[in-house]
Amino acid sequence: MSVGVFIDGAAGTTGLEIRERLAGRAELHLIALSEARRKDAAARREALNDADIVILCLPDEAAREAVALVDNPRTRIIDASSAHRVAEGWTYGFPELGFDVAAAMRVSNPGCYPTGFLALIAPLVRARLIPADWPLVVHGTSGYSGGGKAMIAEFEGGAASAHRAYALGLRHKHVAEMTARAGLSVAPIFLPSVANIYRGMVIEVPLPWSRLNPGVSPGDVRDVLDATFGGSSLIRVSADDVSYVRIEDDASTDRMTLHAFADPIDGQVRLIATLDNLGKGAAGAAAQNLNIMAGLDPMAGLVR
Repeated sequence: MSVGVFIDGAAGTTGLEIRERLAGRAELHLIALSEARRKDAAARREALNDADIVILCLPDEAAREAVALVDNPRTRIIDASSAHRVAEGWTYGFPELGFDVAAAMRVSNPGCYPTGFLALIAPLVRARLIPADWPLVVHGTSGYSGGGKAMIAEFEGGAASAHRAYALGLRHKHVAEMTARAGLSVAPIFLPSVANIYRGMVIEVPLPWSRLNPGVSPGDVRDVLDATFGGSSLIRVSADDVSYVRIEDDASTDRMTLHAFADPIDGQVRLIATLDNLGKGAAGAAAQNLNIMAGLDPMAGLVR
């Protein structure tokens, strides 16, 4: 028996990417609404309640409204918005970090920037190599597709620059998610930017290792990351025999690569994660979570 899936917001950038990963799979039945019925409240309510699993690709408030329309105890929900990422009663959709997605009724897909940050930092906080109150700084650069249709049109219309820093008021909505899910007691300083490239993402966190852990080798960072993700099919820890890291290194895939570069003389560490903002940072993560929730091959439909 196939699993019924309804993507609410299937016409958006993330929705289209998710649909690509689910299309043609015999074990899934995609519930679709025609263009005429897509904005019909009764039709949406019916589709939401008919599905075994719903994936919400909506703005935050619309996602909350969609959840309220589900009036049965059977339908399970994956929310790709940021509406429920720190909400009580929702499971965080990052299975590689130990969150129990398989048994969850309500799963909140991680944000793209937090995905890279948490893969680098959460294991180190759990291992007590980084104190929960350490003032971390995280810089992230994303392809412009992360801004949705309006930003895509702006960049592809030639009106945008090569690189743009934003969220200059330091109150980006991802900060609460990064703080809570990494187990931090002090919010990191988040420095996001967008580059004139369609997809791809690079996240960086510098660490003054000699101040954090006197007498401890920076190589312990890679050991902890290896122990955390050694069995993962999508997250790999690089041996770091590279001379540079590119924003497009994991673009057009659903994987993520982690790097830990170290200067043992001055005791500094530079952590870097690369991923696809539309892959492991959005649609790929949603498809992976759906697979796990449905008891299917977790890698089905994903690009490694």
